Amino acid sequence: MEDRTIAGRYKLTERIGSGGMGVVWRAEDVRLRRVVAVKELLARTGFDQESVDRAVREGRIAARLQHANVIALYDVVEHDGHPWLVMEYLPSRSLATVMSERGKLPAEEVARIGAQLASGLAAAHAAGVVHRDVKPGNVLVTEFGTVKVTDFGTSRAADEVTVTASGMLVGTPAYLSPEVARGGKGEFPADVFALGATLYAAVEGEPPFGLDGNTIALLHRVADGRFAPPANAGPLAPVLMRLLDSDPATRPTMAETARMLQEVRFDGAPVPVPVPAKAPAATAIMTSLPDPEPTPEPEPSSPAPAPRTTPPPRPAAPPRTAPPPPASRPNPPPADPAPRSGDEDRSGNRKALLGLAGVLLVVAVAGLLVWLLNRDGEQSPAAQPGTTTTPASQDGEPPADQPQGTTEEQREPTATTTTTTQAEATTTTSDAPAPTPATPDQAISDYYGQMPGNLQGLFARLSDNFKASRGLTYAGYEDFWNDFSEVEASNVQVTGPNTVAATITYTRPGGGREQENHVYTLVQANGQWLIDSQSP
Repeated sequence: MEDRTIAGRYKLTERIGSGGMGVVWRAEDVRLRRVVAVKELLARTGFDQESVDRAVREGRIAARLQHANVIALYDVVEHDGHPWLVMEYLPSRSLATVMSERGKLPAEEVARIGAQLASGLAAAHAAGVVHRDVKPGNVLVTEFGTVKVTDFGTSRAADEVTVTASGMLVGTPAYLSPEVARGGKGEFPADVFALGATLYAAVEGEPPFGLDGNTIALLHRVADGRFAPPANAGPLAPVLMRLLDSDPATRPTMAETARMLQEVRFDGAPVPVPVPAKAPAATAIMTSLPDPEPTPEPEPSSPAPAPRTTPPPRPAAPPRTAPPPPASRPNPPPADPAPRSGDEDRSGNRKALLGLAGVLLVVAVAGLLVWLLNRDGEQSPAAQPGTTTTPASQDGEPPADQPQGTTEEQREPTATTTTTTQAEATTTTSDAPAPTPATPDQAISDYYGQMPGNLQGLFARLSDNFKASRGLTYAGYEDFWNDFSEVEASNVQVTGPNTVAATITYTRPGGGREQENHVYTLVQANGQWLIDSQSP
């Protein structure tokens, strides 16, 4: 590739993507010595100076966004008469690529992706920035399940996602909102609809209004606002229908959308979906999904079911009717009534009397033994003072009612128990895991050296902070690593007290190879190094 440096600072190294809005390159910021993504904006009719100035202005607005689920925009520059966006580089795949490789995605995974996207878009809306081109191609998914939305400001730089005065459509019509397809201006509600259409496509396999090479026909369907309710979304379906409301006035805000997606449950527990003040135009799914019934309090005689800590990785779509609450159960049959208070009192009295009788019996037996021991002591002058001789019956066996803890025979079970406990402790110690790598660089080498096998053990080497910050689940972790047949870490070097740099080479089953450079921060927990963060 020809050596190109943009604006005297960004050296292009590899072309990594392209689309209707431009071409994306991996580049090196020669001033800060970091890897960045540089997007060359393209326009079919070319850019005049006003368009370039506008792109720079809109890019500066988008650069204000700082959120974990938004690709950061570092700079907007002009080169060769084109505006160029300089962005955070994130080793990832687009959601469009994931969908083309895997087809329909599980509803639970789509809800997790949607919650992260909505969180990032809500931050953009709070800053006054409208994306205007939310679609699977502008959603990035990392190997650890982190999701980020990209291309903020691009749609604005290209005269918005709408039909221009020249009649040219810029954007992706399959993900437009009805009001934009009718010629209106895309505002915050249009982003909400586009997010709903993106999640609908991920779980159903295609956008709500389908994919049609005839753009005009597709625009007519979008403007009409009618589509088939989702069939594979399960508990996610009511939320999708709220986002895809054809009336922008009754759609939820992006902040409400994030909360609704976070609250979707896949373990059978119903979560009520907020109903707008005005019924949405497309409500086919709402009529087939009744409101969940309130959860009755469990009866005193029946314990509450054990709570589930994590949902199954990929559950089948639940039935269209709401399942019963997990805490509810049928009333007990008449043959097994709950005890009455009087019965409990009488039962308690009987237990107290039996307990008192047992105490008296023990006292009587103990007195008898003391009397027998004293008599034997008087008849046996050979007995040493302060010792206890075990009384024997006529057949040589000790009495069956001998009190506990007075003879050597009674103390033997205690010694046996101690021996058993020590043996168990020894067995447990022998099963302890092997010592973990002593240094951070050894930990990284060992981590990737076991890839792609032992995924459960390797997933445990990620800190809770790492998993929480990226919304990472084991299902997403496993899905990513199953795409590779071999992984190798090279050039592993310690760069700080707890930081390590390494080059990771991924090999796919077909033989394709990819190589990326990462910097890791590690922490120690229970004598083991855990990966706490990863950055390019």
